[in-house]
Amino acid sequence: MALDAELAGLLAGMPYVGLEDPVRARASMRDLVAALEEPAAVSADVEDRTIPGPPGAPDVPVRIYRPRPEARPAPVLVYFHGGGFVTGDLENEHDRCLTFAGEDGIAVVSVDYRLAPEHPFPAGFEDCYAATVWAHAHAREFGGDPERVAVGGGSAGGALAAAVAQRARDEGGPPLVFQMLLYPVLDDRMDTPSMRTFTEPPLFNRTDAEHMWRHYLGAANVGADVPAYAAPARAGDLAGLPPAYVLVAECDPLRDEGFGYAHRLIVSGVPTELHHVPGACHGFDGIMAARLGRLAFAEERAVLRRCLAEEAGQPNR
Repeated sequence: MALDAELAGLLAGMPYVGLEDPVRARASMRDLVAALEEPAAVSADVEDRTIPGPPGAPDVPVRIYRPRPEARPAPVLVYFHGGGFVTGDLENEHDRCLTFAGEDGIAVVSVDYRLAPEHPFPAGFEDCYAATVWAHAHAREFGGDPERVAVGGGSAGGALAAAVAQRARDEGGPPLVFQMLLYPVLDDRMDTPSMRTFTEPPLFNRTDAEHMWRHYLGAANVGADVPAYAAPARAGDLAGLPPAYVLVAECDPLRDEGFGYAHRLIVSGVPTELHHVPGACHGFDGIMAARLGRLAFAEERAVLRRCLAEEAGQPNR
């Protein structure tokens, strides 16, 4: 299992985030986002605002991207950034979300959820679920179609998307039509061959995963009976969830938990597309200077357009 040579060369000069020290990690994440930034040459209406948070919690900052022109209601994607539950903000995914809206005609609600360790689980998850409920209820206000609401995210954002989909199913919440899970964080038990293999950089490794779970769950809860909304792989039943796209990278400690979750979705009767990319590492689709990154992002866009098309917008209920 060798990292793609082009990716390896590009990553050699990139900042390494690491998650042991949250303050340092956040500064490094900002540096990494700046290093990877390739502004999208597209236009969309962009609005920063706050929406009501979970009961008793602060309002949640979101960034709303509206396609131009608004000839008819657009499908809605509620998107959660990555960063190990510890780092990241709306800037992480700005170019990605701008492209989804400006080129693919998708209204996007990007969520700036609370971060650990200052706000451990369930704070960030509750913010994401509240934002999804809000996006469904208010879709028409920003040109969206409430009958075609999806969730998505990469890494920790993938965990949040999977957990939001589970809760929406469990509680009869927004009738989500799709979930996009990009190299998702899913299992706090970290007991897979890929988790044991990839212990060094680039971008994300087993040591980072250990720090991530400690910050997100709180030291007292690591190894305990962790709820599925924190670690979606712990859910006992995946039937009735919305159709899914799962992207996994060969050189990623999260690879095998992505495989396992996709397999369980499939045997549970959930329409699921799984794509494994040889030679790729965690977060590779954000590296647009690399061919693998460009190909992956193009596929993600095509999958969203197909799965959120009007004729496909029927909840898996």
